[in-house]
Amino acid sequence: MDYEHCSKERSASLDLLLRFQRLLVSKLYPGDCVGQVPNTYSPDLLGVGSLLKKYTALLCTHIGDILPVATSIASATHRHFAEVSRVVDGDLTGILLPELVVSVVLLLSKNAGLMQEAGAIPLLAGLLEHLDRFNHLAPGKERDDNEDLAWPGIMGSFFTGQSCRNNEEVTLIRKADLENHNKDGGFWTVIDGKVYDIKDFQTQSLTGGSIL
Repeated sequence: MDYEHCSKERSASLDLLLRFQRLLVSKLYPGDCVGQVPNTYSPDLLGVGSLLKKYTALLCTHIGDILPVATSIASATHRHFAEVSRVVDGDLTGILLPELVVSVVLLLSKNAGLMQEAGAIPLLAGLLEHLDRFNHLAPGKERDDNEDLAWPGIMGSFFTGQSCRNNEEVTLIRKADLENHNKDGGFWTVIDGKVYDIKDFQTQSLTGGSIL
């Protein structure tokens, strides 16, 4: 039912393109041909690969024309970005491109040699700059970037702890307080006149307590 509902919202031509794209991917998927001799592909398979490259080239040309215009309009305000994103989401960029990228990655993991022969991947790589410019306009980008850069474990807890401490009221800590705290098993240290609690970091650090 969900599929039928989505199909009604899409234009007939867009739905046809999606079906054609899936047909190309299904023809290139190894399936029962896993035992094929490496680097030897049938003319039919190479023909489908060539067709995928032409299809990808046409799709990338269209998206390459659309995204700069979308970026220019979306840069005005957050409301403009939201509206443009909604339009792009229903266009070839939002419907065909995400599934094509996932499909190409899947095919690459199954048969890297055939995908290199097809030559569709460099065409997709040409869209990265356009996509990056558009995505940088998204509200909350800085927060998302920090979350993406925060490594699991050490860096994740570091960013979380830092953001929590920024909201707390600044407290004056005397030297005697610091010494007593560390004698009781704590791990406070002073850097540029500011006191940092690195006890949690110590337990996750690979360098050991002596270097800290």
